[in-house]
Amino acid sequence: MKIYIKNMVCIRCQMVVKSELEKLGLEYYDVKIGEANIVRNILPEKLEQLDVALRKSGLELMGNKKSILVEKIKNAIIDLVHYTDEQIKINLSDYLSENLNHDYTYLANLFSEVKGLTIEKYYLTHKIEKVKELIVYDELNLSEIAYKMHYSSVAHLSNQFKKITGLTPSHFKSLKNKRRDTLENV
Repeated sequence: MKIYIKNMVCIRCQMVVKSELEKLGLEYYDVKIGEANIVRNILPEKLEQLDVALRKSGLELMGNKKSILVEKIKNAIIDLVHYTDEQIKINLSDYLSENLNHDYTYLANLFSEVKGLTIEKYYLTHKIEKVKELIVYDELNLSEIAYKMHYSSVAHLSNQFKKITGLTPSHFKSLKNKRRDTLENV
C-alpha cells in the first residue's frame, strides 16, 4: 500500500516518517520524499493515528488525487533543484511530464489552480533558495554558483535573484542575518 505525505521535503522528514511507522508497528519497504510504501494495507484507525502523529511534525497524509499530484510536482522540483547536481537534458515541462506521466498543460493548470502560482515561479523560487544556500555556505563564488545552478551567466543569475528577492546576490551576501526559507515554506 502506498501512502502520500504532504510537506515531506527532506531527509529529516523521511526519518520522522520511518520513526512514526515503526512506533505504530507498520512494516514498510520504502520511504522517499512525499511517499511511503507499506507492506500491508493499513486499518483506518491506524491510518488516523499515523496522520495525527505526522501532523505533530508538520507533515500530513493525503488522500485527494489532485493534492497528491500537486505534491508530486512539488517534490519532483525540490528533488531536481536541491538533490540533483546534474543538469536536466530536457526542459522542465518535459521533465515533469515524463516523471509524472501527465500532460504538462494539465499539470500546470492543476498546480496553478491549487497553489495560486505557476510551476515556473515555484521552480525559480526554489532555484533562488538554493542559490541563497550556496551564498551562505561561502564555498563557491557567483560564477561557480551560476554554473552549478545552470544559469547562462552571472548576470542572468543576478537579474533573477534580484527579481525574486529584491536584493542583489552581493547585497544578500553582505547581510548579517541572511534570510532563507525552509523548503516547506517556499
